[in-house]
Amino acid sequence: MKIDWAALGSVFGVSLFATVALVALFTLGMVGLSKHDAATDAGGSAGLARTGAYASFALCAAAVAYGIYLIVA
Repeated sequence: MKIDWAALGSVFGVSLFATVALVALFTLGMVGLSKHDAATDAGGSAGLARTGAYASFALCAAAVAYGIYLIVA
């Protein structure tokens, strides 16, 4: 049995990058929602924070959907 270490390292690197990027997108969305709540409580307008948070969550969902597509196809 021969293990292709280069391919294994490549898969590890791509999966690590994808995981970090997905967590970063979700965290960015959560921060955007918390900024929106803080601005709303203070009486300000934070529509941009909510829009950015929703866009971040949409990108996160698109990345998950693409991963599922790659698994199924």
